[in-house]
Amino acid sequence: MTEGGEVHRSGFVALVGRPNVGKSTLLNQLLGQKLAIVTPKPQTTRGRIRGILTLPHAQIVFVDTPGLHQAKTLINRRMVQIAEETMEEADLILWIVDASEGLTEEDQALLPRLQRFQDRLIIALNKIDCRKPNELIPILAQLERWISQVHVVPISAREGANIGELLRVVTDKLPPGPRLYDPETFTDQTERALVEEMIREQVLLQTRQEVPYAVAVTVSSFEEKDHVVVIHATIHVERESQKPILIGRGGNKIKSIGQAAREQIELLLGKKVYLELFVRVQEDWTKDPRRLREFGL
Repeated sequence: MTEGGEVHRSGFVALVGRPNVGKSTLLNQLLGQKLAIVTPKPQTTRGRIRGILTLPHAQIVFVDTPGLHQAKTLINRRMVQIAEETMEEADLILWIVDASEGLTEEDQALLPRLQRFQDRLIIALNKIDCRKPNELIPILAQLERWISQVHVVPISAREGANIGELLRVVTDKLPPGPRLYDPETFTDQTERALVEEMIREQVLLQTRQEVPYAVAVTVSSFEEKDHVVVIHATIHVERESQKPILIGRGGNKIKSIGQAAREQIELLLGKKVYLELFVRVQEDWTKDPRRLREFGL
């Protein structure tokens, strides 16, 4: 019970959907701060990212997941497995649908996965800022035909529209329970893990073609000194030909990636940061189960 006698609720909510529907943007909006990296490229999110929202009457652990898709490669199959395992374990499943594109064949292909979780499913129809209100009606009708008696909340994760209503629906459906984390905690990710993701975000934003998907980042050294945090990190690629693309002419690309990542890391840590980046070739690491486990997949 809370002080006012209201039942306290808590639990885990899996954010799922096909790639690029706005799951990570929604997580950041719900938390009121940046936790998950966001880029226009699909499969930006590779692993589970937990964001913890503590309210007076509830504590909600949102779990961002990789996009559900038809996976052909080992790394993509592993990402889909992570999303499916998260759905199995979660108290609620929040399926994010992209209103700007409408319902696609890829969305329809997800139905068999989602229908068996119907009793703990909520649908967030995202990106409503990209549509006129009357254009949402056929999408909502189609969702009702696909999965009836499931609460659908139209939202804009980017603009923050209707986020309060989404939180109300989620909270009401959570089971009663005590807080699972200290109220000051907003994630269970380590600072090292967050730094690795911020560096990878800049690689995704600043490189093209095959390079972003062949990249992993590890922090080898994280040392807090008086007024500065000294970080050494390695960007791993899977082919020798990718290394000069990341470094750039005269080192300009790696310098640009490092500068942008450092600014984000300083906001996260609240301290000055000295960041040194290295590039290392790990041949075909995306096809190696041992390497995937080493890189958190």
